[in-house]
Amino acid sequence: MTKIGIVLSGGGIRGIAHLGVLKAFINAGITFSHISGTSAGSIAGAFYAAGIDPEEGLNIFIKTKLLRFIRPAVGSLGLINIEHTSNLLKEYFPDNKIENLKIPLTIAATNFSEGKLVYFTKGPLISAIQASSCIPGIFRPIMIDNQMYVDGGILNNFPVEPLLNNCDFIIGSSCNHLKPVQSITKITSLMARAGVMSINKDMEQKAAFCNVLVEPKGMGEISTFDMKKAETIYWLAYEETLKTIKNNEQLKELLNKN
Repeated sequence: MTKIGIVLSGGGIRGIAHLGVLKAFINAGITFSHISGTSAGSIAGAFYAAGIDPEEGLNIFIKTKLLRFIRPAVGSLGLINIEHTSNLLKEYFPDNKIENLKIPLTIAATNFSEGKLVYFTKGPLISAIQASSCIPGIFRPIMIDNQMYVDGGILNNFPVEPLLNNCDFIIGSSCNHLKPVQSITKITSLMARAGVMSINKDMEQKAAFCNVLVEPKGMGEISTFDMKKAETIYWLAYEETLKTIKNNEQLKELLNKN
């Protein structure tokens, strides 16, 4: 049996795209042996690895406004404590151990104290998700073993590396594609585009490690915090994955083999 891994990028609310991608692949008969994710990709990956159907994952995001914790509080002078999401996450991950998930999961985070990338593959799941999603400048760093941790996307927004030695076939899901633009008139749009460019900087090299890359066009233009677009993001990604499955010869071969 071919071992299939999937890597899920960070991207705030755009990370809901990964749930649409996963759902389309499941419906096509593909099962994953390993998952690797950063930030919102780590949340989507954790849901799936815990046995939660991706469509149910979408409903959880909408119902709980799960990504509200990546939105800065209006008028807040200090950094927000991301750990207030613990009780919400405990509802869905009561066991709270990465190694006990149904599918092996790797979560990328940045050890801010030592300035290095860390991959969590065991230990407390919720603190690893929080660390991976902890945007510096908005949240207080998460403390794990007396070290400060922040968003994995700073050092690796597309953590394909942990899959390289464990999988025969790697699928990438990226939710930050930018279309060319002729002009930008707002400073907020300029900063947002620059931020997405920064996390996409090594996507070309990373994509080369994937047998298949699903990257819905123009997704990078959707604001990191635009909760109203949740369902749109999910279905755009679902449709893009269906197209990829239909048109990709390697995937067709894989489906025939499995």
